[in-house]
Amino acid sequence: SMQALCKTHFLQQLYRKIDGAVLWSQNERNLDCVITFQTHSILQRFMLRFDFLQLDCNDHLYIYDGAHAVGTYKFDLSCRNTKQTLGAMFTRTNYVTLKYVTDAWGTDSNGFKLVITAVKDPKHACTEFRCNLREFCIATDLVCDGINHCADGSDEASSTACQNNDTGTIMGLEMTWFVVVVVSTLLLIAVCIVVVSICLCRRGLASRPGNNGQQQNYSLQQMYGSNGAMKQGSMTTLPVQGNWYHPAGPLGFLLSTPVRGRLYCQAK
Repeated sequence: SMQALCKTHFLQQLYRKIDGAVLWSQNERNLDCVITFQTHSILQRFMLRFDFLQLDCNDHLYIYDGAHAVGTYKFDLSCRNTKQTLGAMFTRTNYVTLKYVTDAWGTDSNGFKLVITAVKDPKHACTEFRCNLREFCIATDLVCDGINHCADGSDEASSTACQNNDTGTIMGLEMTWFVVVVVSTLLLIAVCIVVVSICLCRRGLASRPGNNGQQQNYSLQQMYGSNGAMKQGSMTTLPVQGNWYHPAGPLGFLLSTPVRGRLYCQAK
């Protein structure tokens, strides 16, 4: 929209390289902005065509054939102009500059819809799409996009180009985007499986007996006499945690079974 393009920011004065564009204007007030478009190749120039044009008599759209809004403008469009009287307009250079000036009054019916297309003349070799009527060459991305860029409708006609364009989609998505969606989904599923496995493994370790964090310490003197015999009533369980509870087996620490017995040696 012209309202968005005319906002004051640091990118507003930069040239915008385009293959094609559609500019919308509806009841902009107190507007005074300059927008410049540039083709990707010096062999191209711009074709401008209005699908809708109804300006207020105090509003003006100046079209310059160049990179700056200086010198003599190519067109000065106001309420006296209609899309039928204008038809298709062409630039000589690969730049077009628009200067849009509006007053403080207007209605929702005031505005325009301008289609801008970078075209290559028939005398140059065309490796993309060639229009039927004037044989202009336009970018392939502009074909079958719902916008009449050729001015004769040949880029939107039910032709082989549009049929081939439809076959390159899966479930309404282009092949590239379909592959991106599938790969992203598989990666998300893999991450979920890994997270769930880690949670289940930690929960299994935490639920084993002796992993409740409680620990009781006993000295050997409290459990055994001087002759090495165990005192009556001192049969108790030593601290069970770490490698005492899970001695490493042939399959490693995590897969080992709880210890069943302990063997002690007391020096004389």
